[in-house]
Amino acid sequence: MTDGTAPFLIADIGGTNARFALVGPTGAPYNEQVLRCADYPTLQDAALTYLKIQDLVGKVQTATFAVASPVTGDLIRMTNLAWEFSIKAVAQDLGFARLDLINDFTAVALGIPELTPDDYTQVGDGDPVSGSPIAVLGPGSGLGVSALVPDSAGHFTALATEGGHVTMAPITDRESAVLAQLRKQFEHVSAERLVCGPGLVNLYETLSFLDGVEPEKLTAAEISDRAVGKRDAICVEALDMFCAMLGAVAGNLALSLGSRGGVFIAGGIIPRFMGWFQHSRFRKRFVEKGRMRSFLGPIPTYVVTHPYPAFLGLAAHVRRLGR
Repeated sequence: MTDGTAPFLIADIGGTNARFALVGPTGAPYNEQVLRCADYPTLQDAALTYLKIQDLVGKVQTATFAVASPVTGDLIRMTNLAWEFSIKAVAQDLGFARLDLINDFTAVALGIPELTPDDYTQVGDGDPVSGSPIAVLGPGSGLGVSALVPDSAGHFTALATEGGHVTMAPITDRESAVLAQLRKQFEHVSAERLVCGPGLVNLYETLSFLDGVEPEKLTAAEISDRAVGKRDAICVEALDMFCAMLGAVAGNLALSLGSRGGVFIAGGIIPRFMGWFQHSRFRKRFVEKGRMRSFLGPIPTYVVTHPYPAFLGLAAHVRRLGR
């Protein structure tokens, strides 16, 4: 902020939703609003709509956006959304003196220390080890991955990664059959091709094909609803495999990072079926790493239930920059 009174605009731009909020003198986010990305041809259109709603067109000078995409330069190509834009052009179009962009799960990771115990639910056993790395991942329109790495003073650095695009490894023969079929469709079968909203659809449709059944045109939400209600055997298997694969990916991440500080599952999908998830194969698959079971067993796993963890991280980022 340059005049000390204008609010700071923050946004979390995913493959499905563009979430906006403001940060004021208290440093906390407020006036949160969710817009569907598909309703707007460009990021500028979505941001301008929010600013009009807040009567802040031309009044915001500084903004920080989190985007579900690598941030490696001025040109941004969204991974799971047909938006492509220049950071400088967006700032100019919206009249910002400064616009910073960070990866969306970097923002989520920065928000983890801001959570209260009411903002997450533990799944399985384990206790965090203070001063250890923390892993953060989550399925939504894609699969986001980040981590918090502590320094000697107890401050955390959030990593910007594209870990959702690691190669997915099958564990069972059934998973091998699924991946073999998906390799005919995709050049690279990453974890994101299976462990996200569209990934759950991929699982359902592939399992249907393997069983010789014509799949219905179902959304991820419809598949999970049918599974939880036990109204469709293939949906049940798809959701079960989804949770198991998420556990395998989370365990791999915990081993890679040594994240004895815990593993946090964010994103909007898992809280929709928390009861199912807590009794799924997620935690079992998380610890099933052979000789490393004794290392993974004490690591706690949590599901973030706060609706806007990226906003908490963006607000913390704003405070760190001194606004």
